Amino acid sequence: METYTAMRQFADSWALLGMVIFFLGVVAFIFRPGAKQAAERAAAIPLKED
Repeated sequence: METYTAMRQFADSWALLGMVIFFLGVVAFIFRPGAKQAAERAAAIPLKED
């Protein structure tokens, strides 16, 4: 089997599944309880005085 064909089959199956799982993990991380306060604290870091 050619390298391109093998990589193409992998990308069409397992890599796509991995990207979907990663995307769902990022969405779950963003919408978890307490994420808003953490994002607001991170956004205020450049504005803090020394």
